[in-house]
Amino acid sequence: MRPSQRNQILNAAIRVAERDGITGLTLESAAEEAGVTKGGLMYHFRTRHELLLAIQKQLTDAWETWLATELGKPPAEASVREVVAAYVRVGADSQSGKADLAFMLESASVPDLATVWNELIRRWAPLPTSAEPHDIDLLLARLAVDGLWLQQAMSGTPLPTPVAKALRNRLNALVEPEN
Repeated sequence: MRPSQRNQILNAAIRVAERDGITGLTLESAAEEAGVTKGGLMYHFRTRHELLLAIQKQLTDAWETWLATELGKPPAEASVREVVAAYVRVGADSQSGKADLAFMLESASVPDLATVWNELIRRWAPLPTSAEPHDIDLLLARLAVDGLWLQQAMSGTPLPTPVAKALRNRLNALVEPEN
């Protein structure tokens, strides 16, 4: 299998979904966007579902790389606070957009697609185990950064720079270790 053509097809499929929505993503539209024949695409992805699963994995792998780079160590070696702080910092500065969000939402009703995103979230944005104020602060920061992602993906309008900076500062304050 030629990875470059596989990646070319995946990137093309993401562009189609970004432009035309998930419903506009077909094997034919992805092949046309990638500049390959439908047969060439089907060599790598026999069905639309296989293509969607590969896209989910590519997107979450990118998130995993950004998050691990930010954290500087495997999440299993970090505290919950450190992991969530990395998630919040990456999410607040993320340039990912509509396609990531669309694929994540599309996956919600398809178990094997949802598993890809759920595993990422379980590792990087776990739900609190207590109602202690520091755990609630982590949850608030996570929910705020998820909301920011939604707002930017849906509106296509970035926050004004001073507002974005103030928001990042406030989110970082929520996830800072207690003294």
